[in-house]
Amino acid sequence: MGERQGLDATDIRILSAVQKHGQISKTKLAELVNLSPTPCWARLTRLKEAGYIRGYHADIALDRIADFTQVIVTIALTHHRRTDFDRFETYIRGVDEITQCIATGGGTDYVMTVFVPSLSVFRGLMDDLLSADINIDRYVTYIATRQVKAGHPDLAKLAAKTGR
Repeated sequence: MGERQGLDATDIRILSAVQKHGQISKTKLAELVNLSPTPCWARLTRLKEAGYIRGYHADIALDRIADFTQVIVTIALTHHRRTDFDRFETYIRGVDEITQCIATGGGTDYVMTVFVPSLSVFRGLMDDLLSADINIDRYVTYIATRQVKAGHPDLAKLAAKTGR
């Protein structure tokens, strides 16, 4: 994972506030983390420069924009050599419909989240994946029916568990 040294409780509060609220004013951030604005902003700048903040993103109400089908797909590869994983991951990074892909241990190698306009488009996407030279042995598809929870981890709890 990344370097975590040098973060104190105030840094964690700043990161938590930015994670929850995105780009907010210097005054509001300082209020949320209980620090005066100038040192708060200096800490935020240091955290950005150190790479703790990758960017700011909007939480878009996708269902208000378009009809879509969300599919979760587990993938197992035929072979487990580094070159097989690299080939698969390089290919997946180029597929826009796959919005998330994580490597896993256990009975499956990857779990992917796919957003498509319809099941027929998904079938075409899977046909393309299966015909590509990326050594997919088997896959299991799960159609998402509704979002129950989405969010980010509680940074303060995670940092406390690691003793930082």
